[in-house]
Amino acid sequence: MDKLSAVKMINFFEGLPNEKFKKLAEISHIKTFNKGELLFEADVHAHGFFAPITGRVKIFRTSPSGKEQILHIFGPGEAFGEVPVFEGGTFPAHGQAIEKCKALFFPRNDFEKMIKDDPDLAMKMMAMLSQRLRILVNKIDELSLKEAPSRVASYLLLLRSSQDSDTFKLDLPKGQIAFYLGTIQETLSRIFKRLTEDEIIEIDGKEITIIDRNRLETLANEGR
Repeated sequence: MDKLSAVKMINFFEGLPNEKFKKLAEISHIKTFNKGELLFEADVHAHGFFAPITGRVKIFRTSPSGKEQILHIFGPGEAFGEVPVFEGGTFPAHGQAIEKCKALFFPRNDFEKMIKDDPDLAMKMMAMLSQRLRILVNKIDELSLKEAPSRVASYLLLLRSSQDSDTFKLDLPKGQIAFYLGTIQETLSRIFKRLTEDEIIEIDGKEITIIDRNRLETLANEGR
């Protein structure tokens, strides 16, 4: 895929005229990262932001004790790292490829100049940042207001919605899913076992089938 086609995939550039896409493609660079490679580290200068073309990237923090907390997973067409870029500050978390990843990189100085010269692009960025804030608020809700089984149920429903099927594959290893949901792998395994025994889901390796969506939705809404 060429840079122009990749830029047109990015969600918060949607609706821009073609000449803007061409300018964005001109300032961008394609970078390739191997599985496990860091795109950036927390607390280092934010020199630009990224948008995957292929593969996925996890954004995470690490506690002093070494525990990892996944904040979000970004895939093709989803930009990340833009907030600290515009603040002129540092990245607040680590970004790491969870599989081989090819990404567009937009240098801060070049993109900042485009924003100043293009009010339409600036409005698009504001809308995207507002959406990102809603995602963060929902994440806080999931982690602070719900018990672990409710968080797991919500996560399974989200996967079901994104893949538009009652049968779908887990998008991450179970250990990383546990980190993402703010729990540990042993707890996640116990919840999966309980959901299976209660005939709410079936598990076949990495494949999940939702048998009783109503009960799963009820569980997801507990604690609200």
